[in-house]
Amino acid sequence: MPFARLANATTPTSHLGLGLAAVGRPGYINLGREEDLGEHRTVEALRARTHDLLNAAYAQGVRYFDAARSYGRSEEFLADWLKSHPDLDDIVVGSKWGYTYTADWTTDAEKHEVKDHSVQTYDRQRAETTALLGNRLDLYQIHSVTPDSPALTDKQLHAKLAELAATGVTIGFSTSGPAQADAIRAALTVTVDGEPLFRTVQSTYNALETSAAPALAEAHDAGLTVIVKEGMANGRLAEPYAPDALKAVAEETSLGADAIALALILREPWAGVVLSGAATVGQLASNLHAAVVDLNDDQLARLGALSEDPHTYWDRRGQLPWH
Repeated sequence: MPFARLANATTPTSHLGLGLAAVGRPGYINLGREEDLGEHRTVEALRARTHDLLNAAYAQGVRYFDAARSYGRSEEFLADWLKSHPDLDDIVVGSKWGYTYTADWTTDAEKHEVKDHSVQTYDRQRAETTALLGNRLDLYQIHSVTPDSPALTDKQLHAKLAELAATGVTIGFSTSGPAQADAIRAALTVTVDGEPLFRTVQSTYNALETSAAPALAEAHDAGLTVIVKEGMANGRLAEPYAPDALKAVAEETSLGADAIALALILREPWAGVVLSGAATVGQLASNLHAAVVDLNDDQLARLGALSEDPHTYWDRRGQLPWH
């Protein structure tokens, strides 16, 4: 399994990854995007920004990089970077299929992405991913599985995914929505020829949204690598938007609220990789300080009180505008 490469890494940041959702396309729902990217969001500008982030992340010990078909040109940008670094054999590359990017490099599209977990979409997007990433792809994930997703019951799709797994590509899934725990538990039961199909799970977990924790612990115990996304709650846990309790702990530790938010996730025994969604090199450097944060019981108790009802959390997330 490719994540064994991370187990051999000795840098403190080896269990932090870099997700490319915020820099593979001009529009996204993260707060503060205007300040992060400004108005200069051409393809070449974001390609250069992505490469700067990848260079900085690798130099600081990050070894997992996460893209998706729906993240605009994220796979293309990552593929370009990999081609310029053919000697790097200690990284893990993941991508996702199941959403199609439809914004045509604009920030005001009526729909930015369309979800479809059909076999037809898998075949098309698998070919598109292969054309870009080739044999550098280590992990292919179904994007945003929910309890009602046909991807959980489609035997033809499962057979195709098992065929891909037989070539050495790890098969995983990501989750979203207030019923993440239900989706995770349903996915754990999916088998092909008596063997579990999924070897990784990528879920939203942060100080505000903790509902998936028990199911993620079960997935970890079942042998899956757990990847945590949206640890910053789309910017809600970063300055200047962070809750007062988080800002207070950040001040006590002389680090950023973002580092504290990610450190809170890293301490979970089931967390294999925690993603940074940084849009600037400065944000990335601040995020990576999470690897050295030591939180005491009082601080943990204050941060634990921030957790929201999952329906409240996802309702608010659904109202975030694309910038």
